[in-house]
Amino acid sequence: MEHLINIFVKSIFIDNMVFAYFLGMCSYLAVSKTVKTSVGLGFAVIFVMAITVPVNYLMNKYLLLPGALKWLDPEFASLDLSFLSFIMFIAVIASMVQLVEMIVEKFSPSLYSSLGIFLPLIAVNCAILGGSLFMQEREYKTLAEATVFGVGSGVGWFLAIVSIAAIRERLKYSDIPKPLRGLGIAFILTGLMGIAFMTFMGIKL
Repeated sequence: MEHLINIFVKSIFIDNMVFAYFLGMCSYLAVSKTVKTSVGLGFAVIFVMAITVPVNYLMNKYLLLPGALKWLDPEFASLDLSFLSFIMFIAVIASMVQLVEMIVEKFSPSLYSSLGIFLPLIAVNCAILGGSLFMQEREYKTLAEATVFGVGSGVGWFLAIVSIAAIRERLKYSDIPKPLRGLGIAFILTGLMGIAFMTFMGIKL
């Protein structure tokens, strides 16, 4: 249990997808103008990562890795389908994003309109694909570890986009020099928040 808590906390603060790896920056910068839309997109990312990372873990373990198909027949034990990882992972992610899009459109049309093109673009959000690729690279041993890592990475991305959105809303009332308004100040804030999150790297879990 302690090991799972360590993975969860580390994926949120130390290995944060935005501040540690700068993944998913397009939607992070474009949608973080208001807290409301940021919360909606953040929950969508958590949902997609919580589903896709464990599903891709199972696909990687039982279909793609060298010898993974020996459960099907011993003569398939020599097969190595790992070269299909990208295609399979993206297919799972795209399917889940379509599901999220339909749910949001059905139950929250206003949020669906606010998110616009950025909701379907979750399918190409590199933070989502990065979660599955990090899961594969770090060779998590169990489905529970992969699931906790996926949820934690989604929560970390949620925390990042909601935090920057809250700051940007407050900055509307600040006297910012004209050349820095908009994306300029957003990049500066992201850099400062990234430096702040680097302080978590000193924590030993």
